[in-house]
Amino acid sequence: GEQGKPVTVNKESLDKEERKKFDDGWQKNAYNQYISDMMSLHRSLPDVRDEECKSEEYRSELPDTSVVICFHNEAWTVLLRTVHSVLDRSPKHLIKEIILVDDFSDMDHLKSALEDYMEKLGKVKIVRAKKREGLIRARLLGFAAATADTVTFLDSHCECTKGWLEPLLDRIAANRSNVVCPVIDVIEDDSFKYQYGSAKATSIGGFDWNMQFSWHAIPEYERKRRSKDIAPLRSPTMAGGLFTIHREYFEHLGTYDPGMDIWGGENLELSFRVWMCGGTLEIIPCSHVGHIFRKRSPYKWRTGVNVVKKNSVRLAEVWMDEYKDYYYERFNHDLGEFGDVSARKELRKNLKCKSFDWFVKNVYPDLFVPGESICSGEIRNKAKPMCIDSPSDHHSYHKPVNMWPCHAQGGNQYWMMSKNNEIRRDDGCLDYSGGENVIIYPCHGQRGNQEWQYREDNTVFHVNTQKCAEVSVDGKKLMVRPCTGVDRQIWKWKRKAQKS
Repeated sequence: GEQGKPVTVNKESLDKEERKKFDDGWQKNAYNQYISDMMSLHRSLPDVRDEECKSEEYRSELPDTSVVICFHNEAWTVLLRTVHSVLDRSPKHLIKEIILVDDFSDMDHLKSALEDYMEKLGKVKIVRAKKREGLIRARLLGFAAATADTVTFLDSHCECTKGWLEPLLDRIAANRSNVVCPVIDVIEDDSFKYQYGSAKATSIGGFDWNMQFSWHAIPEYERKRRSKDIAPLRSPTMAGGLFTIHREYFEHLGTYDPGMDIWGGENLELSFRVWMCGGTLEIIPCSHVGHIFRKRSPYKWRTGVNVVKKNSVRLAEVWMDEYKDYYYERFNHDLGEFGDVSARKELRKNLKCKSFDWFVKNVYPDLFVPGESICSGEIRNKAKPMCIDSPSDHHSYHKPVNMWPCHAQGGNQYWMMSKNNEIRRDDGCLDYSGGENVIIYPCHGQRGNQEWQYREDNTVFHVNTQKCAEVSVDGKKLMVRPCTGVDRQIWKWKRKAQKS
C-alpha cells in the first residue's frame, strides 16, 4: 500500500485459517483489517496537495495542538497507523500531545499492549472511559485532558498527509474564532487505496430537513468571494469527525451538548452554534486527511432510543427557532423524550447568538426552505389508500418512484410542491421524461421534466407531457397517463395557506 496504492488479496487463494482471519477482520471492523495488517504502520502517501499549496507561507509562530482520537475496539494496525501519521507528518513542536480516548473497548490488544507501545512514543496519553460513553462524551473526556492552545479531533481510522497541520493552525492564529476542517479524503474500506481530488473539486457541508449532513459543490457566491482555489472555504456545516478549534474558544462556545447521546446531530449543532455565535467554519483545501469510510457501523448499542433523532430534536429546540417545524413535520411532530435543554438555551442567550433565520439567509442561502412550498405532506390516492413513496437521497437518483400503503409517519411519503412547481424532498425531485417510470433526480430548477401542477380538480399534472399522475390498477405503480379524471388520477395533498 505504499504511496497510497491499493492492496488486493484474492480471498479464494488463502488457506482455511487465513480465510477465517480475512472474514473476521471484515466482520469486526467493517473494513479489510487483513490488508491493513499487511501494510507498514508508516506507509508512505503521495503529496496530495495542489501545487500552489506547496509554496504557501504560514506564520512562523503557530499555536500548538492536542490531537484527540477516540476509539472503540479499533483494529491495532489501523489505530497505530493513525497515531504514526500524526507524529510522522506534523512539525514536532506543533504537536503538544496525542490523547487517545478508549471508549470502553473490550479487545485485549487495546489494554496493556497499547499502553506499552504508546509509552515508547512519548507524547501519547491514554484516557479510559469507565463505561461506554459514545463519541460525544468520549470527546469531552479527551478535551478535558488537553492542554495545548488548540484541540484537533480526529477519528481512529485516519491517515494525515504531508502539510496537513500548518494550514489549519494558521487560520486559528489569524482569528481564534475560526473553526477549521481538513479536506477529508477517502481511504477505501476494501483495498486501503488513498483517493484524493483537487482544491477546485472540494465539497462543502450542508444539511437537509431530516437533519442529515450532506456534501455540496462550492456555490457560485463562494467561488466569487475567494481569490484562488486554495483559499479557505466557508462551509455552512461540518461532517464532524475531523476539525481543529482553539481550546479556550471551544470552552467559551460551550463544547458539546452533554445531553446528546452516542453520536449524530452533534456536528450540525456545533456548526450552527459556531456561525450563529460569531465564529466562522471553514474547510481548508491545503489540508488533507484520509479517512476510512465504512458502509456499516460495526458497533453494538444496547438501546431502544433513536439517538440521532433525540440529539437532532435537542439541537432543533435550542438553535432552529421557527425553522424547527420543517424538521418536525417529517415525523408528524412526534418529538419523543429529548431531555432538558434549558441550560443550552441559556448558553445561547449568554453568547448573544444570532437567529437561525440569519444563518439561513447569510450562511446557507441556497438551502431549499420548505416554508416557501405550496403543498406539503403525503400525496394520497383517492382510489386506493396508497401514497407516493420513495427515498430522495443521492443513492436513490434514477430509481423509479413507487406507491406504498399510506402510513402517516412522513418519512419517504413526505413531499413538498415548491414555488418552482417541483415535487421534491430536500434535493431530490420527481422527474418524468416520457418513459415507463417517474424517477427521483437531483432538482435542477429548470422546470422541464420536473415541472408539475397540483390542480383545482386534485390531479397532479405533468406540464411537459400534458399528462396526469395515475396509480396502476393494482395500486403498486406510479404512472403518467393521458388525463381522464378517473379516481386513480385524483390525489389528496395538503395545500398550504399562501402569504399574500
